[in-house]
Amino acid sequence: MIDKAAPTEVLKIVAEGPTTSFRYPHFAVGVQPTYEMPPPSTIYGHICSAIGDLVDPRGVRFAYHFTHAGQVEDLEHVHVLSPSTGRLLGTAFPKVLEGNVNPFRRALLFRPRLVLYLNRPEWEAAFRSPRYAVVLGRSQDLFTYTSVGRLALEPTSQAYFEATIAPYEMARRTGRGVVVLMPRFLDGERNRAPEFARYVMLRDRIFSDDLVRLPGEASETYLTDPTATVIRGRRLGLFFHSFLDEDSRATNYSVA
Repeated sequence: MIDKAAPTEVLKIVAEGPTTSFRYPHFAVGVQPTYEMPPPSTIYGHICSAIGDLVDPRGVRFAYHFTHAGQVEDLEHVHVLSPSTGRLLGTAFPKVLEGNVNPFRRALLFRPRLVLYLNRPEWEAAFRSPRYAVVLGRSQDLFTYTSVGRLALEPTSQAYFEATIAPYEMARRTGRGVVVLMPRFLDGERNRAPEFARYVMLRDRIFSDDLVRLPGEASETYLTDPTATVIRGRRLGLFFHSFLDEDSRATNYSVA
């Protein structure tokens, strides 16, 4: 579907890495699962890292196609430290740190690949020469850009969708997918307070023909990637999202 803010010319970025993990909020004991796809807040941080500064999120639109080769588990350790005072020959040392090592299991996505579409083609130079190390997810999840370039999207009434997040309203239309609550934006002016939104995670392929349409609803036009693989005569359709702007297609939650 095309809304008034959807772009027709975009910057297309392909990024690949060995592993990544997108932490679920509010998990703190024993195990750390991962989202199967990057939350919007992760995409925003990735953009800022490439540009080298916090960018104004208003007006920025993004879409993506994200795949991986499987999910594995790794064992990590958290060092819980506390100050302590030691003494030697009657002389007090400065405070030192001591503590415990707590192991936990973390889910990792193996061989992730992100195809990112941004309505900011003028950022091409920044992604060709990123300011900071390219990561996606944790700071140790190093990535590399394998392709960066401008792309003109093609509108069409027929498309397929897969490996992406769709607006929450698509839950009633797809008959499949998983509804997820993801961090949409971290507000730096409020001590990184998160804003959450609901999305539909589409892991499997669906075709525009399969979408439920109520009686009287007009046919829709979708933006597609003309360079993507053609399947059953259709190209990959894109759902564009915002970080901060009002978006009637998502249900948003702010956390103070």
